[in-house]
Amino acid sequence: MEGGNSPSLQLQQLPLATAAVSVQPHTDSFSYKENLIGALLAIFGHLVSSIALNLQKYSHIRLAGSKDPRAYFKTKTWWSGLFLLVLGELGVFSSYAFAPLSLIVPLSAVSVVASAIIGIIFIKEKWKPKEFLRRYVLSFVGCGLAIVGTYLLVTFGPNSHEKMTAENITRHLVSWPFLLYMLVEIIVFCLLLYFYKERNANYIVIILLLVALLGSMTVVTVKAVAGMMLVSIQGTLQLDSPIFYIMLVCMIATAIYQATFLAQASQLYDSAQISSIGYILSTTAAISAGATFYLDFMGEDVLHICMFALGCLIAFLGVFLITRNRKKPVPFEPYISMDAMPGMQNMHDKGIAVQPDLKASFSYGALENNDSMPEIYTPATLPIVQEQHGSKGVSAPPYRVLEHSKKE
Repeated sequence: MEGGNSPSLQLQQLPLATAAVSVQPHTDSFSYKENLIGALLAIFGHLVSSIALNLQKYSHIRLAGSKDPRAYFKTKTWWSGLFLLVLGELGVFSSYAFAPLSLIVPLSAVSVVASAIIGIIFIKEKWKPKEFLRRYVLSFVGCGLAIVGTYLLVTFGPNSHEKMTAENITRHLVSWPFLLYMLVEIIVFCLLLYFYKERNANYIVIILLLVALLGSMTVVTVKAVAGMMLVSIQGTLQLDSPIFYIMLVCMIATAIYQATFLAQASQLYDSAQISSIGYILSTTAAISAGATFYLDFMGEDVLHICMFALGCLIAFLGVFLITRNRKKPVPFEPYISMDAMPGMQNMHDKGIAVQPDLKASFSYGALENNDSMPEIYTPATLPIVQEQHGSKGVSAPPYRVLEHSKKE
């Protein structure tokens, strides 16, 4: 009797064992290969996207500094940047299907490092070696720390893998840790939105916290959509499930609102502050969402979790140092300053200059000091003539501006 009942007992215990295995991390070598593939795709995507954005910025600068009447979308440089941007975003999107969410999100520091390096390459000012190192020592230290942090993230990142099927995603969606996390996030989001809209609290932390909370939901849905597409390509169709389209709609909606708040922040604050603070807040929120939804750190030992946290902190510090070294953008105002002329009396009572200092560079994003384009830096001038004064006792301005008649 005991031997006859044992097969039935084993069959009854099989679904429980399968459910338990689905949330346990894989420790075989193939799972580490998936981590490596996802990390390489993310690094490649962020690197290509950074090059693409700077290439598009360069095309805008070329048009602004030349007499070319063409629009920016009619230039080959801009279309090349758009092609690379799409390629980079596809690489980042594909990386979520292979590696855990908590591993992919912090790797966005690669784009900050790439932008800093590209900015230094495009600088045309001539510096002595000691002055150059002193000027960009923070950028070099920040790049080094970001690279070290990225290495620690890839090495000690979470190694939990499961197939992104509709059943698994639905089970995670209704789990009590994620429901509790969503409740807290909704309450915090509503409070921040109330202070931002009703109390006019336009602090950078409040705006970027709104962006980070929306971004955490964006990356959760991105991983679900990318994972279900990968499972469908492998042979098990998941695109006919309603949960796929629910995740797809949530991904698009949160991405749009995230971009809206980010655009509002860019109008109020410097891009360097947005890059550093936004990276820290968004990464923290995304890792928290991945840990509660996909259970990224379940089964990981304390050493791997501590080293992963250390890698995040080092990457945060590196991004902060890189963005702190950026120059504040100088607004380009193509007007004439009469007090810039030597010996000319100020035409304004308060002595406010209306022409920017020509020693500063007209920067557009990461491309700084593009001195190879003299058209941008050529100041507008008016014909000036010097008068002869017979009387020494009468003080008069040594210069005067000729007024042109309509016949001329």
